[in-house]
Amino acid sequence: MSPPADDRLIRRILRVDHGGEYGAVRIYRSQLAVARWRTPRLAPFLAEILEHEEAHEARFRALMPARAARPCRLMWLWGVGGGVLGLLTALLGSRAVLACTAAVERTVHVHLQDQIRAVSDRDPELRRTLQEILAEEEAHLAFAETRLPQGRRGWLEPPIAAVTEALIWLSTRGESARLTRALDP
Repeated sequence: MSPPADDRLIRRILRVDHGGEYGAVRIYRSQLAVARWRTPRLAPFLAEILEHEEAHEARFRALMPARAARPCRLMWLWGVGGGVLGLLTALLGSRAVLACTAAVERTVHVHLQDQIRAVSDRDPELRRTLQEILAEEEAHLAFAETRLPQGRRGWLEPPIAAVTEALIWLSTRGESARLTRALDP
């Protein structure tokens, strides 16, 4: 059962998640292109994660029409930002690639958990999709975190997380922050 077409929150969730996956695809495409010659041991991980992100993007896009959702107006920003971020971190080496993955996935993890709670009773199909995608995103995060030095977050993670958070906020027109506040006890 699909939610009513006028459900603004669900449309915004789909819009930001689709945009975020679009940006993630650009991050990992750029990183994979450079990793093949710069850090070849990360290439298999990046190829796998790219495949996951492409599937996530397609899944969100497929849910949009029945819910009267359209792609984010900031798709160009997600795309350019993702491509540049992926290229720069790949050029910096494997530690930067892993820091980028950890920062992005950690930020996304929080938002996906909030979204799952928010749509739990409203849209079971979207909830299942979010849960399945969250499981894959958690695996990406675990891979990165287990390969980064313990207890050290590095200088790249805070700005990458902040930019990711800002894009999420812009793409939802602030709805993400209101959702988080509404769900906090």
